[in-house]
Amino acid sequence: MSSKSADKHPYPRSARVNEILREVISDVIVRLEDLDDRLGLLTVTGVETTPDLRHATVFFDSLTPEAKAGLEDRRVQIQGQVNAQTKMKRTPKLDFRIDPAVRSGESVEEIIRRLHAEDEQN
Repeated sequence: MSSKSADKHPYPRSARVNEILREVISDVIVRLEDLDDRLGLLTVTGVETTPDLRHATVFFDSLTPEAKAGLEDRRVQIQGQVNAQTKMKRTPKLDFRIDPAVRSGESVEEIIRRLHAEDEQN
């Protein structure tokens, strides 16, 4: 027997929460760029919440080396906006981390470029 909520949403609640948080945090950061230059050229690539929704890891990539410090300095402000814009029972504590998938993807691309260059030389 399936519940109404299972019929209404084709993917788990945690995935929906993660996506909503990613969108809200991205929008907040765009508005904060004018106040903090360290947040420019920053992309939120994903959010992972703990099952109890008390903590959320925000993965990002940035061309600005100081972006993580800027996010940490603005964490309370970002969390406040998440609270104001969502209807969650509690706002998760945000932890900002550089997305390792982006860096490893860049490494793989570099290896592929080298292999193609070697093939062209042979």
